[in-house]
Amino acid sequence: MTTTIKRFVETDTGHRVPNHKSKCKHMHGHRYRWEAVIEGDVVQTSGVSDEGMLMDFSDISKILEKYIHDVVDHSFIVYENDSLAIQALDILGNEHRTLIVPFIPTAENLAKWAFEQVEPHIVSKYGQKIRLVAMNVRETPKSWASWRKD
Repeated sequence: MTTTIKRFVETDTGHRVPNHKSKCKHMHGHRYRWEAVIEGDVVQTSGVSDEGMLMDFSDISKILEKYIHDVVDHSFIVYENDSLAIQALDILGNEHRTLIVPFIPTAENLAKWAFEQVEPHIVSKYGQKIRLVAMNVRETPKSWASWRKD
């Protein structure tokens, strides 16, 4: 039997989808929720801090803070070929945080990007099986995307 746990962090982040047929082509922002889904075996090592846990939630929070939150919170994520957005953001210089990525920053692509940032840091301290199963990205309360590694 496998146990699954989830932990999330939220950010205020801007983006645009340059070729979108509607309003998402405009610069705008969201209150994103970045949720890690982890599965594996519960720690059975007697007397350790994580006994009975898959992974300590606070350890997951630290990973999400460092590799997601601190990178994208109050930043604008822009596609590297979106020259119009890059030019507009360049005007602000050091007054603005910009993350340039090699993909259009849709929720679907951001879920994959987040998975790639977090996965290397989800490791077992006690030798039990553990893995990042998915990263879910909520762009709005009604809109989520997930990326899973098969």
